[in-house]
Amino acid sequence: MSQFINYLTFGGVQSNQYGVWISGAGTYDAPGRDLEYIQIPGRSGDLIVDNGRYTNIEIVYPAYIADDFDTKFDTFRALMLSKKGYQILTDTYHPDEFRLAALSGGLSAETGAYNKIGGFDLTFNCQPQRWLYSGLVVTTLSSSGSISNPTNYASKPNIRVYGYGNIGIGSNTITVASHGLQYIDIDCQAMDAFCGAVNANSYVTITGDDFPVLSPGANNISLSGNISNIQITPRWFTI
Repeated sequence: MSQFINYLTFGGVQSNQYGVWISGAGTYDAPGRDLEYIQIPGRSGDLIVDNGRYTNIEIVYPAYIADDFDTKFDTFRALMLSKKGYQILTDTYHPDEFRLAALSGGLSAETGAYNKIGGFDLTFNCQPQRWLYSGLVVTTLSSSGSISNPTNYASKPNIRVYGYGNIGIGSNTITVASHGLQYIDIDCQAMDAFCGAVNANSYVTITGDDFPVLSPGANNISLSGNISNIQITPRWFTI
């Protein structure tokens, strides 16, 4: 596809609205695993320690403005540099996914033709996950059932529980005690339980290794007790 029909959106700023078009060859790169290599005297080869995570990745988009560069670039630069911390980053090369990214460094441009055209790099420090929009689709279960993870990576869902009782996921059991709240959100990524701004951790007990994950493939889910239904936001991702 031509670079002049592709654009990105960062923190709600859509680049093509400011005449900024991108090339995205670097968006296909993947992050590395967080590994430590330890040399042991008298032993050939390194001991590899896997820290169980992926590192951040730098993504660079070559960007272009084809006309009225000076005016468009000033406005676009000011908006982009006003964004703090991680923001949602999307591009037209990967319409089914998004990243969490922070703009890295400043914006330096090279111009030509009386400053009417110009190019510059947009560099982002990205979390390793390429989050899938399909992972934001909520699955509701009012009885025991299953949910299938279409990726190769275990995800950490948010589970909204209406009522109280036991939820079995893999080798883990979540026990929700009787409470007077409308619902309880169990965020397996943040390892937290809440109802809006109300802390609900005292009502939740996890039996097993840790907060449950949704492994690749089918995941059986059992419900018992006084649970009317659960709503699972699976948070699928790939790397």
